Amino acid sequence: MTSIHASALAIGYGKHPVVDNISISLQPGDLLVLIGTNGSGKSTLLKTLAGLIDPLHGDLTLLGSPAGQMPTRVAYLPQHPVSSHTLPLCVQDVVAMGRFAHLGLFKRSTDRDRAIVLESMQRTGIDSRANEPIRDLSGGQQQRTHLAQVIARQAEILLLDEPTAGLDLNGRKAVAELIATERARGVTVVLATHELADAESATAVMLLAQRVVSMGSPAEALRDEYLRECFGFTQPH
Repeated sequence: MTSIHASALAIGYGKHPVVDNISISLQPGDLLVLIGTNGSGKSTLLKTLAGLIDPLHGDLTLLGSPAGQMPTRVAYLPQHPVSSHTLPLCVQDVVAMGRFAHLGLFKRSTDRDRAIVLESMQRTGIDSRANEPIRDLSGGQQQRTHLAQVIARQAEILLLDEPTAGLDLNGRKAVAELIATERARGVTVVLATHELADAESATAVMLLAQRVVSMGSPAEALRDEYLRECFGFTQPH
């Protein structure tokens, strides 16, 4: 089954499209990288895929259903997760929230849930901070915590908005490895980023500038003329 399908899709807020005429067809294990400046439409597209805002028009399905219908099978990491500073939660509590969609309101977490939470913390390298309040952590450590929460969902589609923001080189490598491992088990990933390097292993790249500037393989989508149109610079050779 196609993981994500969109045709003639327009996204935006109210009646005002931010980007229109989007077409996407992704299979299990694919990685679509969204690249553009702030305000280009990357986050709006991810929120639409996550079911947080409705499409303005066009067709959109994830795993054969409308966006937002499958909370256990689709996981979304926003650019600015809310739990970091407002709640007195420790790292492990935040990661455990990734299991809530599976548990519902009244089921208690099982040994398997706890094992998944621990493994997710280990995979993002935040397990040594499991019992520390998340608000005491650095920005990079908080980002690792929220990434672990998304991984703990064990979803079939991951929607990641700037997951490497605030991370050093080792952190960015760890995220790349994490994405590669998820893809190897058939997870479809959509990743928004400013970093051209994040697109190297992508199945497809979409360059956005309040419209689709280009869409295709990294070599096709990141040609100099498209980068100039999007950013005002060309790719170093």
